[in-house]
Amino acid sequence: MTAVDVLAEPDWLAREAAHVERMRRWTVPHQERRSRGEKHPVLDFLFTYYSFRPSHLQRWQPGPGVALAGPAARRFLDRKGYLETPDGVTLDPVAFTEGKRRTAEFVLGLLTATASRAPRLSCFGLHEWAMVYREPADSVRHNQVPLRLGSAGTDEVVESLDIRCGHFDAFRFFTADARPRNELTPSRETQVALEQPGCLHANMDLFKWAYKLDPFVPAELVADGFELAVEIRTLDMRASPYDLAGLGYPPVRIETAEGRAEYARAQAGFARRAAPVRARLIAHCHRLVSAAP
Repeated sequence: MTAVDVLAEPDWLAREAAHVERMRRWTVPHQERRSRGEKHPVLDFLFTYYSFRPSHLQRWQPGPGVALAGPAARRFLDRKGYLETPDGVTLDPVAFTEGKRRTAEFVLGLLTATASRAPRLSCFGLHEWAMVYREPADSVRHNQVPLRLGSAGTDEVVESLDIRCGHFDAFRFFTADARPRNELTPSRETQVALEQPGCLHANMDLFKWAYKLDPFVPAELVADGFELAVEIRTLDMRASPYDLAGLGYPPVRIETAEGRAEYARAQAGFARRAAPVRARLIAHCHRLVSAAP
């Protein structure tokens, strides 16, 4: 992973400033809410379930194969994994550890398998309903907002529809009573075999797989994954059993045929939009694995 592209100082400073401004749209409001002790049932997920710190999200990095020219680049030497070369400051190949290599290999295998499958669009977002099925009101995950149909109405929806969730990191939050109602029993061991490109959570996770390789992935790719995840999370919660209209999120009423059709159309749209992000991440992982000693 030797440097091949040298970025002039004005060029990389402009890219850095654009990235910081782009991400501050999300990080600053989140940090302000935290300072006030406020919870957001939709957007907090991007900073709590996903463990990438806001300060790291808005921090720009060029990724491998790039040298940053000019005196301003020397501040990157204060971060782990950078070194100074005759071309400029660049990532140190030694910092691409065995652990990073194994992560890149796993991500490459998972995303390649996912991309090889046709999208399945018949889950209708029931995973969020299964997470509150027969749950006491005070134990519901987002108990600061009401259930649109109440507890009994929510349970009726779960019992009236087939649940087809194949994403382990959604399934593991199902209530004990909801788990047997799922057509599949996804596990960490079956993740590569089951993930498919129509799944909202698999597409949100592109953000996670990008930041897991930080700093050996360009910040712009992380940002693309993050902003896609924001939009998908919005659909995810609009189709959930929670009443979020007061926060500006009109419901997708998946308890109706019309709502399920609306959900499937949006799901298909996100599958199309996630495909090029997934392809870029696959190509990037392939380069990382191929260049590793």
